Amino acid sequence: MMQQKNRRNLVINTTQIVVWVGIFLVPALVTATMTGSLEQALKVFTAGAMLLLPPFILYSLNYYLLVPKLLHGGRAPWFYVINGAIIVGWLLWDYLDKRPIEFPQEVVEQFGQRNMWAWYVGSILGRVFIQLLVITIAVGLRSIMRANESMTAELTWLKHQLNPHFLFNTLNNISSLTQIDPDKAQESIGQLSDLLRYALYDSEAERVPLESEVEFMDNYIDLMALRCNELTTVTKELEAPQGHVEVAPLLFISLVENAFKHGVNARYPSFVRVSMRYQDGQLLFRCQNSLFEKQGSDHIGSGIGLENMKRRLELLYPGRYTYKQQADDGTYTVEISLKV
Repeated sequence: MMQQKNRRNLVINTTQIVVWVGIFLVPALVTATMTGSLEQALKVFTAGAMLLLPPFILYSLNYYLLVPKLLHGGRAPWFYVINGAIIVGWLLWDYLDKRPIEFPQEVVEQFGQRNMWAWYVGSILGRVFIQLLVITIAVGLRSIMRANESMTAELTWLKHQLNPHFLFNTLNNISSLTQIDPDKAQESIGQLSDLLRYALYDSEAERVPLESEVEFMDNYIDLMALRCNELTTVTKELEAPQGHVEVAPLLFISLVENAFKHGVNARYPSFVRVSMRYQDGQLLFRCQNSLFEKQGSDHIGSGIGLENMKRRLELLYPGRYTYKQQADDGTYTVEISLKV
């Protein structure tokens, strides 16, 4: 995710450079193309650069310093004070230290000398508008980059919240198995090794092949089922898609973990059913378990893991997912549909 964040920031920074270079050079290039005169093009470039240099400096100052250090750094009042001072100083420099604007004689004759104040006011407002526009663009781009960084950091934190639960439960399962079936325990350790490699390395990508996620889910359910006795029935229907389909990694692990946590009782018949399939651009996940409601605040459908999963869905698939859960007739069901 860090690499993807850096890639997005690189694209934004590169685009800014290209846009500014284009703004400075395009008028001169057009002039050179139309007139065939390099001297005339150089004059146009020089005149344009004199006009564009102040907005460029104002933009760079805001983008690289004032926005990240002041506006986003908890010192917003100073951001507004400094920019206000720059705008006023720029206007004073233009209208006090330099010669006033000279309007064409025909304009003066048409509107009258008394009405020329409106042209001056319009000129001032135009310059202020350009300055505010430049500042707004700098704030907007910096805010986009900040939002990307915040989302990336939150997604990384949320995903890592899942891994300790997964590791703790799996190690407990294998530890119990070593006393019953050492050969099966050794096989399970191999499965755990593959799962850890996936969880720690492959899942660092923002998206992973759905086929890999299906394989991970398949092995994960097998390991979770190790702690169940003969009263528990575990079924799974996990279909790998035809073709290349990608999905966010480790997205449904909390639901499976929740099903085994709340849906398995060593003294009563229990069941866990998990299915996942891809059809017509939709990933359909369904998890069912027998319902043994626990006392206190530890209820099915709650917990840090499930809240993290819902938050990841909102961040990664905004407006592209449905989440349904229901409990009836001793069965708890969760269904998620993703447009991937």
